Amino acid sequence: MFAILKKEFNSFFASPMAYVVIGVFLLLNGLFLWVFKNDFNILNAGFADLNAFFFLAPWIFLFLIPAITMKSFADEYNSGTIELLKTKPISSWMIVLGKFLAALLLVLSALVPTLTYVLTIFKLGNPIGNFDIGSIIGSYIGLFFLASTYTAIGLFTSTLSKNQIIAFILGIVLSFILYYGFDATANLFDQNTTLQQIGLHAHYKSISLGVIDTRDLLYFSSITAFFLFLTKKRLEHE
Repeated sequence: MFAILKKEFNSFFASPMAYVVIGVFLLLNGLFLWVFKNDFNILNAGFADLNAFFFLAPWIFLFLIPAITMKSFADEYNSGTIELLKTKPISSWMIVLGKFLAALLLVLSALVPTLTYVLTIFKLGNPIGNFDIGSIIGSYIGLFFLASTYTAIGLFTSTLSKNQIIAFILGIVLSFILYYGFDATANLFDQNTTLQQIGLHAHYKSISLGVIDTRDLLYFSSITAFFLFLTKKRLEHE
């Protein structure tokens, strides 16, 4: 597994992919949070918090993570190297987990520089340090679990087609349905809480309040494990 992880992670940085993903993520957040005069601009908000960042990040990841994962298996199928990979003395689970962890590490690499936002908020507080650290920690934890779920979904959709663009689009669509689709449907039925609880957004929002509920963590872990299981099944039957 670690050999696959290392190979995949190094391949991201051997091409422009990693730099583009990290650069686009930081650029979009930087522009919306600190430059553009809009409702997300922290400097114009009048209070020190990162709610705008934790609102924007899932939507940006919705596009960036499928861009990372789209070639994971689609490229292997297209080039024919998947057969060579299967002949190696490594289980299907190890292949899937190696690719999953490599993609997730790249996503985390994009998140690390945003910790400077926390320092900025700390300095902007009145008095200095007057901000809700519990909410920020909870939001980062929620973002990590959300990113892991997006990554598992993207990995699965990359097994559905040899075409990377199709895998990319399927990853976006499926992630969008799970993140916001159930919320939007629930609103049509007077905010049906049962429907909302099926979607990712309700659980992400719950963790972002700073209360780490094991039910939310179990939900994200289950969805992630489910799509990794589907990926393994697809890999074995191809």
